[in-house]
Amino acid sequence: MSARKVVRATLHRTGMLGVARRVRELGWTMKFAGANRRFLAAAPQALPIPPARLRILVAASPDIAWFIESGRRGADSIRDVLDRNRIALAESLPILDFGCGCGRVTRHFANFGDSVYGTDLHPALTGWCHDCLGFGHFEPNGLEPPLPFADGRFGLVYALSVFTHLPESLQRPWIEELHRVLRPGGHLLFTTHGIRYVDELAADGRSKFAAGQLAVKRDDRPGSNVCGAYHPEAYVRGELTRGFSVVEHAPEGAAGNPWQDLWLLRRL
Repeated sequence: MSARKVVRATLHRTGMLGVARRVRELGWTMKFAGANRRFLAAAPQALPIPPARLRILVAASPDIAWFIESGRRGADSIRDVLDRNRIALAESLPILDFGCGCGRVTRHFANFGDSVYGTDLHPALTGWCHDCLGFGHFEPNGLEPPLPFADGRFGLVYALSVFTHLPESLQRPWIEELHRVLRPGGHLLFTTHGIRYVDELAADGRSKFAAGQLAVKRDDRPGSNVCGAYHPEAYVRGELTRGFSVVEHAPEGAAGNPWQDLWLLRRL
């Protein structure tokens, strides 16, 4: 074990790692305090803003402007790919945000009210959405399926930067579960780390990616931001599209999750 890993293990065991993280997040939040106040004064928000610790967890920054803008871009990328393929969002209700976080993207679909659903692995995130957003239905999901929904419940499910954090053992099970909760003809939209991200991998990971295999970093932390999954196009088409037809693959097309690939599938 490297010296760095030994230090992290010791900090984790003593509880100091969490304290250090909170101190770092507090300093980061204070750094953005002035910019956040100016942004909210110039652009008051109709919906509440989640606390900084939740913004950092889902958007990797306490910057409120980026939280709002990245969520808007994510929602726009969903609308745009549906429009390009002549799919009416209003006819795809109800919709499910699988991995909704603290409503970064979901808030931009508030006009659909009770037809919006969200689930997430972290109860604190869905709890905040349930308590504060005032529309839709939000509840936590487990690391593994199932979801608490009937077969064929949704016309659209989207999962932005979710499969990017799952080990291979959970990729197919979750695709199959999302297939189950979609009605026939419904659509699944998800994002992946494609070729743009391959340089983040070590040599063995790059070799797997080049061979069309899923490459995963830190599969001991499934569902967390430190677990990174990298999807070659061949892997997605061969392993994740069974039971679907591919409507569109847009490399680097996920505007709210910069440079991630966007996939739109139709349930058969």
